[in-house]
Amino acid sequence: MAFVCLAIGCLYNFLISTTFGYTLSSDTKIEVYPPQDFEIVDPGYLGYLYLQWQPPLSLDNFKECTVEYELKCRNIGSETWTTIITKNLHYKDGFDLNKGIEAKIRTLLPRQCTNGSEVQSSWAETTYWISPQGIPETKVQDMDCVYYNWQYLLCSWKPGIDVFLDTNYNLFYWYEGLDRALQCVDYIKADGQNIGCRFPYLESSDYKDFYICVNGSSEDEPIRSSYFIFQLQNIVKPLPPGYLTLTRESLYEVQLKWSIPFGPIPARCLIYEIEIIEDDTTLVTITVENETYTLKTTNETRQLCFLVRSKVNMYCSDDGIWSEWSEKQCLEGEDLLKKTLLLFLVPLVFISIFIIFITDLPLNKPNTSLEMNFSMINEEFMFQET
Repeated sequence: MAFVCLAIGCLYNFLISTTFGYTLSSDTKIEVYPPQDFEIVDPGYLGYLYLQWQPPLSLDNFKECTVEYELKCRNIGSETWTTIITKNLHYKDGFDLNKGIEAKIRTLLPRQCTNGSEVQSSWAETTYWISPQGIPETKVQDMDCVYYNWQYLLCSWKPGIDVFLDTNYNLFYWYEGLDRALQCVDYIKADGQNIGCRFPYLESSDYKDFYICVNGSSEDEPIRSSYFIFQLQNIVKPLPPGYLTLTRESLYEVQLKWSIPFGPIPARCLIYEIEIIEDDTTLVTITVENETYTLKTTNETRQLCFLVRSKVNMYCSDDGIWSEWSEKQCLEGEDLLKKTLLLFLVPLVFISIFIIFITDLPLNKPNTSLEMNFSMINEEFMFQET
């Protein structure tokens, strides 16, 4: 009888392990295998990589519960992991190809399948590197990209340190929506060398990772490639505001006004920085959200000037670049006095004339009833004489 029970227990363990991919030891500890064929695949998108794997052994018929996977990945040297819990067999993300990538994954069995305790497999690990060519000093220096007015992307760089004169660089770019990486077709050149790229219109490229690779070639030495990742809305440089005006609102207040920069950036996405100059001295620099600002002044001000610049705000981007300053707009002391007089004395004169007219009107109005009484008395007197 004991032999039969032992045989049944062994058969049960065998069926569980072969059907569900985990083993059941004599102390009922459940174990599950890690995913198979875990790898990092580079599809040629300049840093946008595929991480993919296959289910653990013997889980093809595991239908009672949904298996999940815990994935961790990062650039080598980074202090933090990106952690994903997924039911899929793949994951896509962007990485800095200037560094290596490491990733690890394990299988998770939910509690309802394992007598109330979550079961985890051991980790399966993998790494990915692009074999570097050339010494680091040969790669481009001072890479700078600006998305002018949210319309035109321009990137520029300097050649590597002490590279040979025949060294030249090429730029490639990709973002989600393109079926392949594209090469720059409009290079900026200096002394026959490519030192920048003017990009064409980039359709549907906002709020996506934008990947760039700048590699190079020389007959005398290999050139190190450089990789960059950014989002276009975070490198926007707007045009400066226009149509600056100063208007005297009261004896001690001047209203500053300007128009939003020309172009596609909506007003709700902009903030402004105002520099106020009073009598050749910078009075204050203020950041505001609207296209107006009321400034307190004194009668002793001889000259009042201001400039404005713009930037994409935190509601539309994580970062941005300030525009150039607008042209300076000024009011001289004489202009301030004239505007004050026009604003207050002219209305006062009109009010005074109106009051005089109103008060003088009853004095000049003819008394018709009195004139009629005198006329009747005069006619009666003349009748009696007759």
